[in-house]
Amino acid sequence: MVSAIRDSFNESFSNVQYEKYVDVLTNAYPDALQFRIAETPVFIGTAFKEQILSACEYIVDVITQPGFTEKSSKAVPADCYVPNQGAIPNFIAFDFGICQDEDGSYSPQLIEMQGFPTLFAFQLVQDEETRKHFDIPANYSAYLNGFDKDSYIKLLKEIIVGKHHPENVILLEVLPHQQKTRVDFYYTEQFLGIKTVCVTELIKEGNQLFYLLNGVKTKVERIYNRVIFDDLQKQSLEIQEKGKILLEELAVEWVPHPNWFYLLSKYTLPFLNHPSVPKTCFLNTLLSIPEDLENYVLKPLFSFSGQGVIIDVTKEDIEEIKDPENWILQRKVKYADVIKTPNVPAKAEVRIFYFWKDGEARPVATCNLGRLSKGKMIGVRYNKDNDWVGGTIAYFEQ
Repeated sequence: MVSAIRDSFNESFSNVQYEKYVDVLTNAYPDALQFRIAETPVFIGTAFKEQILSACEYIVDVITQPGFTEKSSKAVPADCYVPNQGAIPNFIAFDFGICQDEDGSYSPQLIEMQGFPTLFAFQLVQDEETRKHFDIPANYSAYLNGFDKDSYIKLLKEIIVGKHHPENVILLEVLPHQQKTRVDFYYTEQFLGIKTVCVTELIKEGNQLFYLLNGVKTKVERIYNRVIFDDLQKQSLEIQEKGKILLEELAVEWVPHPNWFYLLSKYTLPFLNHPSVPKTCFLNTLLSIPEDLENYVLKPLFSFSGQGVIIDVTKEDIEEIKDPENWILQRKVKYADVIKTPNVPAKAEVRIFYFWKDGEARPVATCNLGRLSKGKMIGVRYNKDNDWVGGTIAYFEQ
C-alpha cells in the first residue's frame, strides 16, 4: 500500500530468500505449521492505520456501553452457554478487508470480529523472522501503541496466567495436536510456560478440574480457552460427551470466557453504524429481499473460518433458510487488488489484536496478523495453487 516500499520489496525479493524464511518458520516445530506463509508482508501508512484504529475504537465504545451484554445475550446458543461469564472479553480480534470505494480510494472495512484468541504467539515469531529475512523499514512496526516483543509478552502473560502458577493454567482445545493453528499453541507454551491440554484429558472431581502434568495430577485454576464449541459439537459422541463438563459450574477461571466467542461476533455487526462497517442486518428483520443481491453476502451467525458463507446470494438462498434469526445479510465490500505481486495483484485482510486486562476500563491494540488472497474469499480453500497468498503480518508506519 506504500508504493515506494512495495516496489523496493518486490525488486529485492528472491524465491531462495523466501524458502529460507519458510524453512525457519517450519523447522522450529516440524509438521506444526499447517497454513501457507505469504511471500510478503503488508505495508500500511499512518493515515490508513488511523482509519483502522478509529473503527476499532468506535466498536470498543459500543462494547463498553452499559447494557451491551444484555442486548447481545441471544447470541449465545443455549447448548453452548457456559456459567460464570467473565465481565469483559479479554481478547478481541477485528478483521478488516482493504477495500476500494466507489471513488477509487482505499478504506478499511470490517469483515468480522471475534471475542476469541488468534495467533497471538506465532505472530511474534513471524515478525522476527520477517525482519531477519527481508528489508523492513525501521520506522514500520507490527506492533501498535508502542508495544514491542517484551512488553507484548508481559501483557499476554498477565492476562492469561495472571496470579496463578503456570502449571495451574492450561491452553484448552479439542484435539489440539490436529488443529491447523497448533504451531501457535506450541509457541504459547514456550512464551508463557503453560501446557496445551485436550478436552478429553480433563479430569473432573466435584466442581474441580485436573490434568496430568508429567504423570502428576495437577489442578486447573485458569483456562486459556481455544475451544470453539461449534467444532466441539462436530466431534465424535465420546468427545462431545466429555466436552459437556465445560457447561457445568466449575471452580475455574476462563480467559476469555467461552460466551464471548458469540457475544462479540457476526451477531454484533447489525448494532454498528460506522463508515468502516458494512451495513448488516439479521435475516429475520429483513422487510424485503433487495433487488441487487449481487451486492450482498449471506453469513451464518454460528460458524468459523468462513464456513457456510454464501457469496453469490440468490432469492432462493434466502427463501430456503429455515432459521433466519441465525443468519445475517451483509453489504458486500470490494476487496482492492492492492498488493502488487510478480503476476496478478493480491487482496489483503488485516486482523488487529486487542488485549483487555482485568481491571482496565478498555482494551488496547497490540499487534496484528495479515492474510493475502487471490481468490473470492480469504482462506486456504479459496487460494489453492496461488503464490503470494496466505498468512502474513502488517507493518504500520510509526
